[in-house]
Amino acid sequence: MLRAVVIDDIEKIRKENIAIIKATCPSISIIGQAESVASGVKLIKQLTPDLVFLDVEMSDGTGFDLLQKLSPINFKVIFITGYEDFAIRAFRFSAIDYLLKPLDSKELLDAVKKAEDSLSKEFFDMKLHNLFTNLERPKNLQNLVLKTADKIYSVNIQDIINCESDKNYTTFYFINAPKLVVSTNLKEYETLLSPYNFFRTHKSHLINMAYFDHFIKSEGGNTIVMKNKSSIPLSVRKKEEFLVLLDSL
Repeated sequence: MLRAVVIDDIEKIRKENIAIIKATCPSISIIGQAESVASGVKLIKQLTPDLVFLDVEMSDGTGFDLLQKLSPINFKVIFITGYEDFAIRAFRFSAIDYLLKPLDSKELLDAVKKAEDSLSKEFFDMKLHNLFTNLERPKNLQNLVLKTADKIYSVNIQDIINCESDKNYTTFYFINAPKLVVSTNLKEYETLLSPYNFFRTHKSHLINMAYFDHFIKSEGGNTIVMKNKSSIPLSVRKKEEFLVLLDSL
């Protein structure tokens, strides 16, 4: 069983979350609870849990403040937040699990399973480092965690030229690095990367407009050529949207 603590500054919500965790996750043993950053740090040092359910915003600081007061971090973390927009993109870029209040049983089960299946402490350390980096940096310097079959990478999204999908796999192509293949579908990355000047040209292709070079119109189909000379198809359905985008650049 995973030994867990719950840290939230609102007693009613803390008790409700504990009740849901106990009812939903028989593999979790709740061994303690705390109501602030200060008491949370003390509790974790005292009990050394395997897993911490951590509120994002508390009366004396944030869950991030709590983690930065603990070194090394020898436990897994699932963040809980009532603010749907608060740091959510940073969580997703960093492959860090989070849950929205009120807790949903299915989402809770999924997050706990991921915590149980986590490959290593080193993997979590990388994800956490990425999270802190993403919270501190401006949008155009976001880092993205990519997990291949045998390694974990932290990449700067501005180094990505394009992404290509093959069913449930996505291949990333970079400006000065070998390609990476991850077992996540392209839709997930379209959602993450679209706000950062990426465009879905085709059901199987997502490009970084920073590396767009020119556009070829032909009878055989429309083709986008990137600065690395790679050719990307542009679907008929996406052509008008793409031309509007070009006009705005």
